[in-house]
Amino acid sequence: MDIKFQKYKLLLAVIFGLLPVFSSAQAIKIDSVLIFSYFKGNGEDGLHLAYSYDGLQWASLKGDSSFLTPTVANDKLMRDPCITRGGDGRFHMVWTVSWNDQGIGYAHSKDLVNWSEQVFIPVMKQEPATLNTWAPEVFYDANTKQYIIFWSSTIPGRFPKTEGNGDDKYNHRIYYTLTRDFKSFTPTALLYDQGFNVIDASIYKTGNTYTLLLKDETLKPSPEKNIRIATSKQLTGPYSKPSEPISGKTWAEGPTMIYHKGYWWMYYDQYTAKQYACLRSKDLRQWEDMSPQLRFPAGARHGTVIKISAAEFKHLKQP
Repeated sequence: MDIKFQKYKLLLAVIFGLLPVFSSAQAIKIDSVLIFSYFKGNGEDGLHLAYSYDGLQWASLKGDSSFLTPTVANDKLMRDPCITRGGDGRFHMVWTVSWNDQGIGYAHSKDLVNWSEQVFIPVMKQEPATLNTWAPEVFYDANTKQYIIFWSSTIPGRFPKTEGNGDDKYNHRIYYTLTRDFKSFTPTALLYDQGFNVIDASIYKTGNTYTLLLKDETLKPSPEKNIRIATSKQLTGPYSKPSEPISGKTWAEGPTMIYHKGYWWMYYDQYTAKQYACLRSKDLRQWEDMSPQLRFPAGARHGTVIKISAAEFKHLKQP
């Protein structure tokens, strides 16, 4: 059948209400779909997923109900779910299990629907005074064929110059560990410290550079609470001093980014405004604010964006 005729039939179907506008407009040719993992509330019910074709219009999957209920750690939460595709083709996920714990949650899946047994990884066990392990993320480095897991933690007294500059007793830095199989791990080490309270790191390979998104968590004497960028030629750093803020004046957290249709798309949680924001860029220097056009599921909180194939999405969307 002629492609132009197919498009004409789809247009008529939309006009006369025979197909939903959101899906039919994309049904002509779909080679990949964006998937956003997120949590709602306090993370009690687990993993939520949403999808988008264009990076702006997002719709929840499974009626916005959970794909995976948390089972590990005392609090049994699944906050800040981060998913990446590994060298084995599987999806690997880490998440925050509690407000105050010294480890994180981990599970893997072949299809984002059926998940492995959940595992607790005690990443900060060597520092018994650690107050928290927040917003863990996982990134697969194809160059070294290993995964880096990184997160923010507060170790009381470790960085005295910025004690009292953040919320309550927290004075975070970013730590990391490396693994090839999620069974054995390198000793936990410091990944990012540029003399300020920092959380919510996220890593991407951008050409020959590793790009680190981060949140300046400084509250006192002057609030920052914004998203910045640092870079390195090596996965484990050292990473540069942070850029100037790119997220505007509204307090922001949980940045995540993906390359799609010629742009880097960055999403972040404007948590005080209870809404998501979106920037896009071709060079990671000049950013265009796409937030007015962004439509996100209500109540979505701090998550990550990945890309899957049309065939994978078809399976994921099955009832």
